[in-house]
Amino acid sequence: MSVEVPDLQKLADLVIEQAKIGEQIEAYVARGGETSVRVYEGQLEHFVSAQSEGVGIRIIKDGRTGFAYAGTLEPSAIDEVLAEARDNVQFGTVDEWAGLAEPDGVEQVPQKFWDEELANYPTDKKIQITKELEKLTLAADPRVRAEQSNYEDGWGETAVSTTTGIRESGRGNSCYVSVATLADDGDEALTGFGFSVGDSPKEFDLNKAAREAADRATRLIGATKPASKRVTIVLDPYVTSQFVGILSSALNGENLAKGRSLFADRLNEQVASAKFTLVDDPTNELAYTATDIDGEGLAARRNVLIENGVLKKFVHSSYSARRMSTKSTGNAIRGGFAGGPGVGCLAMQVQPGGKSQAELIASIDDGVLIQDVAGMHSGVNTISGDFSTGASGIVIKNGALAAPIREFTIASTLQKMLLNIVNLGNDIDWLPMRAVGLTLVIDDVMMSGS
Repeated sequence: MSVEVPDLQKLADLVIEQAKIGEQIEAYVARGGETSVRVYEGQLEHFVSAQSEGVGIRIIKDGRTGFAYAGTLEPSAIDEVLAEARDNVQFGTVDEWAGLAEPDGVEQVPQKFWDEELANYPTDKKIQITKELEKLTLAADPRVRAEQSNYEDGWGETAVSTTTGIRESGRGNSCYVSVATLADDGDEALTGFGFSVGDSPKEFDLNKAAREAADRATRLIGATKPASKRVTIVLDPYVTSQFVGILSSALNGENLAKGRSLFADRLNEQVASAKFTLVDDPTNELAYTATDIDGEGLAARRNVLIENGVLKKFVHSSYSARRMSTKSTGNAIRGGFAGGPGVGCLAMQVQPGGKSQAELIASIDDGVLIQDVAGMHSGVNTISGDFSTGASGIVIKNGALAAPIREFTIASTLQKMLLNIVNLGNDIDWLPMRAVGLTLVIDDVMMSGS
């Protein structure tokens, strides 16, 4: 990456120039901001425009790590952070794998991260868009109430320098809208939601977001509790995104090193249906979380994790890679200047199939379209693979959608569900999440109802 934020890069460079003999130093400098708008009943209910900046400094010496940060970029404060990080080294535990990332020769994939139109978009128009989304949602179905209509955007600038030779800076911004809906069903309100993302507000599809939010809420009116049985489930794209996101933990190199992955010792084995290919590809500019560098400044790259059902790779930061005697996959992640890097997937994508959701449903005699799940993260164990979560959806009977159902649980294991994937949709949905959505069909899942 060319140096796009020279003032931040200069600050980072000045920190590492003060390294003493035997020290490795990393300086991570950042600033950014966000806008949040919420509208209710045509009125502005909530508005926040906030900015932050700061520096985090990591020092490693003799296997010990010291870290400190400050929420300011004042030169005197940066000097204090450097001194504090240096002081904290002596309290660190010796770790034989401690160290900073080193340049690995992988070239960055050029992408567009900054949209000038978004950067200069007027606040009054952001509010206007949010109000328009609420209007469209209410007009989509008379049974629907809008719980809240939201606009969110954010921007960030970062720079990182290390004594091991990494020197990167850049900036990016993004935005999306969402709407939450309610539909009355007797004494209970059913919920729905819709999203639209874009490089700038002019790319929003407000009609689509409104339509989806209304459909999700009204689909379940009159829903009953189903009988318990084994069925084929069809995951809605949003649910698939959550399901795929769960796999991130099992494919995490740090969890692997700690023996906390259901995929431990299964590299190059068949762990899923041959129809299932999963990649982590932050170089795909369509992904909401696309990036050209990871949290340590190494080039982001396309990593094939599961190919035709065969486990091919775990994701690694430089630390987990050293611990597992392998190389970084460019998957260091960090939440900002206030913490050091961890490891995780950046932009997970399932390779799509060739049929629409309607075509997939038409091929199923007895199944359930899973529209929403509750507590997936708490109900799934990525070490044992046990899977159990509350759900709601619509019965599939003889290739057509039938009665809505709710208050049931779907249960299996991740291992079995992956192997029982029988089809995938072509309806890719680029959600504001780390995993893409599409329709996913899984056979032989236990549905527990009445």
